[in-house]
Amino acid sequence: MIKGIHHVSLKCETEEEFEKAKKFYIEILGLEIKRKWDEGIMIDTGSGLIEIFNNGPGQKLKGAVRHFAFSVDNVDNLVEKVEKSGYEVFEGPKDIVIKSDPPLPARIAFCLGPLGEEIEFFCEKI
Repeated sequence: MIKGIHHVSLKCETEEEFEKAKKFYIEILGLEIKRKWDEGIMIDTGSGLIEIFNNGPGQKLKGAVRHFAFSVDNVDNLVEKVEKSGYEVFEGPKDIVIKSDPPLPARIAFCLGPLGEEIEFFCEKI
């Protein structure tokens, strides 16, 4: 039985990319390293992990996964930190209502991470 998403995995092509990814997720977003080993680290998001490998060429292909989303308390504060750090926020912040049953009001924004990954900051307004 599935209990949740354990981790999302990212792969760096160079040590420079790896350091940039660590800085983004740890220093800018404020997440913490949970595990580390010779070929990578796992960063704790509070409800899952981001695994970042530093062991060679990654494939930068956009497949079926469009983005991953962080559940956050304050979208605008994170957007400000991300933009001040030189990363692109390409949508939002803005309020939306997902037309589901029942409707889901939220505040969202999207940015590009250090490896070109699309990241959503998502704050439910319930």
